[in-house]
Amino acid sequence: MATVATPMTTAELLALPDDGTERWLIAGELRERPREQRMTVRNRFHSRILICTGTELEIWNRQQPPPRGQVLGGEAGVRLSANPDTTVGIDIVYVSAEVLVRQTEETTLIAGVPILAVEILSPSDTVEDIDERVDAFLAAGVALVWIIDPRDRTVTVYRPGAEPELFNVRQELCGEPHLPGFRVPVARLFE
Repeated sequence: MATVATPMTTAELLALPDDGTERWLIAGELRERPREQRMTVRNRFHSRILICTGTELEIWNRQQPPPRGQVLGGEAGVRLSANPDTTVGIDIVYVSAEVLVRQTEETTLIAGVPILAVEILSPSDTVEDIDERVDAFLAAGVALVWIIDPRDRTVTVYRPGAEPELFNVRQELCGEPHLPGFRVPVARLFE
């Protein structure tokens, strides 16, 4: 008779040693990428794209009427779902005001589904890892997922129930209807 493993919780994930291993949970299943299989220091292209994209989102956010959401970056910890838990680090997220009011001063992870999840590809990312994350984001209810490819200078946009759309540096990225009024030339994300 086969044994069924008990799904891991976010609390158990956070209790694991900080040994340089990148870890996340997908539907209660632990995913790990050991230090030697990942880039431990973000390269300057990744960092620059994170800043440029985060800046564009923050400028847009500050122009929105209160109550506003928040733009978070740098592997923001997000618990997308519970029982079983899906907890991931995301390069950039936009979290609505409704999700923010449910957080407490003790909250270190965002508990709730962001409107936008942005992942910037790194050389160590595999197609399987990215596909699994995109699927987890969409399954949790994330309205927009942007996968930014520094090498090809493109953004692939995923939305629930729609085919992915690819944008290049000659095009404009739009966040409608979930990010009302957000528009940016894709080239600006790579400056």
